[in-house]
Amino acid sequence: MTFAATPRSRSEDRRISPVFWVLLATLGTSAWAVYSGYGNASFGVFLFVVSGWMVSLCLHEYAHARTALHGGDITVGAKGYLTLNPLKYANVLFSFVLPILFVILGGIGLPGGSVWIERHRIEGRLKHSLISAAGPLVNLVIGAALLVPVGAGWLDDPGLSMEWHGAEWPWRYAPLACAFAFLGLLQISAAILNLLPVPGLDGYGIVEPWLSYRTRRSIEPFAPYGMLAVFALLWQPEVRHLFFNLVFAVLHLFGVTDDSFAGYGQLLFRFWES
Repeated sequence: MTFAATPRSRSEDRRISPVFWVLLATLGTSAWAVYSGYGNASFGVFLFVVSGWMVSLCLHEYAHARTALHGGDITVGAKGYLTLNPLKYANVLFSFVLPILFVILGGIGLPGGSVWIERHRIEGRLKHSLISAAGPLVNLVIGAALLVPVGAGWLDDPGLSMEWHGAEWPWRYAPLACAFAFLGLLQISAAILNLLPVPGLDGYGIVEPWLSYRTRRSIEPFAPYGMLAVFALLWQPEVRHLFFNLVFAVLHLFGVTDDSFAGYGQLLFRFWES
């Protein structure tokens, strides 16, 4: 006796993955621990930033997939892209492992890999541009959600008194505000980098539909190396300085005019150096 395979329902294709719920739980728990002073503040900030960064990467890729679905690519659901499961993305190494490594090594929110969109199913250059723009826009929104409370002073703690590595906390900023500022900085840096018109990044995906066929074909071989070239340039002191000047200028727009917030957040994040 044979049985026909049961087709996957649309609800299964869009059900939020348990992996994403675990990431959200880690984000919320670590935020509470840092706010309440429970446990090691530095390790709490590390968990908060890493889990928050992974949540943002999931939402970034989800935005691409969801926009593609409305644009005409109905295959994104069957591929698992609408479940917010990071294990379903095209390349876990490039989508998550390397971006987290870049955060640890350089404090830079370098964009990761991507979901595979069947572009031939989508008609209209504007739709293709919107699909590429959706991811960086999510980073901007998340960055604003993190930075506005810091700039508005909602996370300040004037009566802060706590121990940090056996000594009194040396700064007047609450650790959670510093963590928010550093994670917000990563979101803004990721958005700026991803909007660069470099092959392999979303910025190029925005302008690519408007280029001639000959131009697209001539640029195509360089796409796999675009992100690596950007990363190599950022290790140059002059380029890195200019880039972070731009990032902090954006932070100032959200009211975070004291750059020390993000600096202290990064210092707490790197708990292994304390």
